[in-house]
Amino acid sequence: MNDAADIDEADIARLVPLFYERVRADPELGPVFNEAVTDWPEHIERLIAFWSSVSNATRRYKGNPMSAHLKHRERMTPELFERWLALWARTAADVLPPPAAAAVQARAERIGQSLQLALFFKLEPHPRSVRAPV
Repeated sequence: MNDAADIDEADIARLVPLFYERVRADPELGPVFNEAVTDWPEHIERLIAFWSSVSNATRRYKGNPMSAHLKHRERMTPELFERWLALWARTAADVLPPPAAAAVQARAERIGQSLQLALFFKLEPHPRSVRAPV
């Protein structure tokens, strides 16, 4: 691994399963994920493909992360996202060299922000501007 962009498939294959093992054991995240995921081996493979696509532009991931998360909107909170990100950062630091860990953490934070905006941010209706007749 030469720089932050050098996150290879072996790194991802170590990081993702260990992370989700920790998620499943977490007292707050575990119940949410264990209820949502019915086939953990398949889910892990899908997430390895996702992180491969995100980190290395492999295009292995075929899916829509936004719709997958929207299905579970009622169980998710901003606090759970923060807990997920903190656990991801610790796991990445345990598995990857510091530049690679920082790179996947930055990607996870950007992805998390996008998901949270879709799940929790609601715009107030904008009053229509009234135009005077000409």
